[in-house]
Amino acid sequence: MRVLIIEDEEALASAIARGLRREGMAVDVSLDGQGGLEKALVTAYDVVILDRNLPGLHGDDVCRRLAESGTEARILMLTAAGGLRDKVAGLNLGADDYLGKPFAFEELVARLRALSRRAGPPRPPVLRRSDVELDPASRRAWRQGRELELTNKEFGVLEALLSASGAVLSSEELLERVWDENADPFTNVVRVAVMTLRKKLGEPPLIETVAGAGYRL
Repeated sequence: MRVLIIEDEEALASAIARGLRREGMAVDVSLDGQGGLEKALVTAYDVVILDRNLPGLHGDDVCRRLAESGTEARILMLTAAGGLRDKVAGLNLGADDYLGKPFAFEELVARLRALSRRAGPPRPPVLRRSDVELDPASRRAWRQGRELELTNKEFGVLEALLSASGAVLSSEELLERVWDENADPFTNVVRVAVMTLRKKLGEPPLIETVAGAGYRL
């Protein structure tokens, strides 16, 4: 899952980002509304965590513009203005969910995973294909009943391939979905992650390399 945090409190944004990365998510951060909007319009995020009172461009305007853009990213408003009237206003602007500060981190993660399942085509809570199963919520995956010990990036690649339902994903698409904006697009991190994932999945081989196009499960 790829997440954008638009939050002007740098310490809070960094703390949320660290926690979400430990949950295996690829996370980018913007500390102002205009910069966050620009990131959200050029990158395919699953969820945008959006503070309301932002410098540069108010969170309400960011939310409205994202909703008008037709983005598939889901918007979670995360703000200290947590009254009923504020929640209704945020949802009417195009937000998909609303969480007031202070909040429990576990609840934030659960809401993000629920929103991610609604980003793009609908998908079941547990992904299955052939003899492979993957549960994004528990961060566990199995093949033929054998649990796989995967790194966060290997898990993310497998989740993306399972979600594609047999379609080919290019290295660029996998890089965008599983890594954050700091990843070097000219490195071989995707190829290495696919190679190690293949080894852990075992025989018979499941991941096919499509010459000149990418990978599919």
